[in-house]
Amino acid sequence: MRFYGNSIGSMIFSIRHAASEIPAITRFAVFVAIVSCGIAPATAQQQQQQQSLSFEVPKNDSANAQALARQIASLSPGVDQNEAALLANCAYATVSRLGRQYHMFGTPIFNNFLVYHGLRKRGYCYQWTADLLVALHALKLKTLELHWGEVYAGTWRENNCLVATAKGQPFDHGMILECWRHMGHLRWNLVPSDEDRYVENKKYAQRVLGGSAGPSASNSNHRVAFEKSTIAKTKAGD
Repeated sequence: MRFYGNSIGSMIFSIRHAASEIPAITRFAVFVAIVSCGIAPATAQQQQQQQSLSFEVPKNDSANAQALARQIASLSPGVDQNEAALLANCAYATVSRLGRQYHMFGTPIFNNFLVYHGLRKRGYCYQWTADLLVALHALKLKTLELHWGEVYAGTWRENNCLVATAKGQPFDHGMILECWRHMGHLRWNLVPSDEDRYVENKKYAQRVLGGSAGPSASNSNHRVAFEKSTIAKTKAGD
């Protein structure tokens, strides 16, 4: 009987002890859940937001980048707003970086003159567009597409630009991103509203992204003002 009594006492003690531990265990579980949420891997959307903040957009371009993001997002209901912000921030940061690398000076035509005489390594309109295309293409956007635009192709008046559209949207509905005419300052407007009638050149965009356009000005076969190597027809492969 004593053994039986001891067993009952031990059982009661164990039950009471277990009951007293329940609140502590519950609190611990809640704490672990909160911490786990805080350190969980970032979603793709969060990663895009973090990446968009990593671009060094000049302070004086911050408001313009936000305005561009809104306009890009408004191209279609299917455009992801985070991707629009990503594109805008990357575009402004890239153009700022290229401006420092190109050492822009004077008017656009005078800058071509400097490149022609070897006083600048890059700075022709198609080089601006190619470098910007490569930078934005690296974002691997899902709801936006990039297009190569050109006007007066094959003449000394030729100019090139990048056009961003919603995925599957026609070129003519897109947003022009252009820097050469504005001396290294990104300007943007819808394709139909531009003073020039740009058309798409898919082949040259593929050539740039494929790395076959070449790093030097003389390998791109453009007929632009003060271009070293001009030919009778437009870009090779057209």
